[in-house]
Amino acid sequence: MSRLAQLEARRLVLLARCEAQRAELGERAAELTALPRRWLKGGLLGGSAAGAGVRPTNHPLAWIAALAGAMLLGRTREVLTFMVWARTALSMVSRVTQVLALVGAVRKMRPRSRERAQAAP
Repeated sequence: MSRLAQLEARRLVLLARCEAQRAELGERAAELTALPRRWLKGGLLGGSAAGAGVRPTNHPLAWIAALAGAMLLGRTREVLTFMVWARTALSMVSRVTQVLALVGAVRKMRPRSRERAQAAP
């Protein structure tokens, strides 16, 4: 076999390898573009049983890491403002829940007094 024939055979092998790698990269790119759709469908935001156990948005360490990362990127003031706002909102929700529980308890007590008032006349 001449040198030219050897080089041509090697070129064909390399072209075949490049084509296989191109196909593999295409498949990986398709998986990466489909990943957000999969998260939205079932794992991350949907309510499916398959992704119900593992949800990164529900993990407190993920939120702490995100806030720390935002602070390291120079957005300390915005992060602290958000944390104060979130704390205020959480305390408001807690108080509203307590008030609603109290109103519910009062409503449960009222029908008994109404029954007594209706039975009396």
